[in-house]
Amino acid sequence: MSLDLAIILVILTIVSGLIWLLDVLFLARRRVANRNKLPVAHPFEKTSFKADEIPLVIELSRSLFPIFFIVLCLRSFLIEPFRIPSGSMMPTLLIGDFILVNKFIYGIRLPVIHTKIISLDSPERGDVVVFRYPEDPSLPFIKRVVGLPGDHLVYHVINKTLYINGEPVEQDIIGVYQGVGAGSNMTGAESRTEYLSEPPHSLLVFPRQTTTAKYQEMTVPQGHYFVLGDNRDNSRDSRYWGTVPEEYLIGKAFLIWMNWDLQNGGISWQRLGTSIQ
Repeated sequence: MSLDLAIILVILTIVSGLIWLLDVLFLARRRVANRNKLPVAHPFEKTSFKADEIPLVIELSRSLFPIFFIVLCLRSFLIEPFRIPSGSMMPTLLIGDFILVNKFIYGIRLPVIHTKIISLDSPERGDVVVFRYPEDPSLPFIKRVVGLPGDHLVYHVINKTLYINGEPVEQDIIGVYQGVGAGSNMTGAESRTEYLSEPPHSLLVFPRQTTTAKYQEMTVPQGHYFVLGDNRDNSRDSRYWGTVPEEYLIGKAFLIWMNWDLQNGGISWQRLGTSIQ
């Protein structure tokens, strides 16, 4: 189990909470008792007694515990920020995008141990989801759900078309993609619109590029999801390592709140506040 931010927040919340509780139950009373035993000093006499002063570690714990607790609850049960480090979801998500993920939409899980305590909705076809990478659960991945439990999927490498239960997913060719900043290496890719769900989404393909992906045809097991990157020829996804178990889901990406790409001049203001489709 890696020492990630969730574990650090849990430790800080528990330690600061225990110190505060110890002070309320025992240490504060001892300080009061010690103070009552002090001799009464002359009004103009300086005294060196400090028995009633609150130690720094207790003062910090009392101040920081509510902050740690609120951040832990928000991050574990409601919304968590992530940064996009690669171009596998271009053009929907660019390198340097900072996104927000709805963590309660698919159910509420305990932090660190990831045990679901409340079941809510299930992922729908077309959702952009963040999940723990099945081959290394310490790593968060982001892809688009294309296959639900029980679906039979075929990905045709020649025409770059996805078939779901024998039916092709409709696509429109838009034109040649022009990349910017850290994603400029995708310039020249073919931009398409895919009608996987409503609303449709954009994807990138290189028509002449082939793949050695292992799982280009599959029936999705119960409790699992088949995911693809929108940058179809530059994404390590379910075609290579298989499906995502339901218990590995973290949440649904819904908003780009920031983009920082030094190769594109820093902040990309037009992406701020963009919803993720």
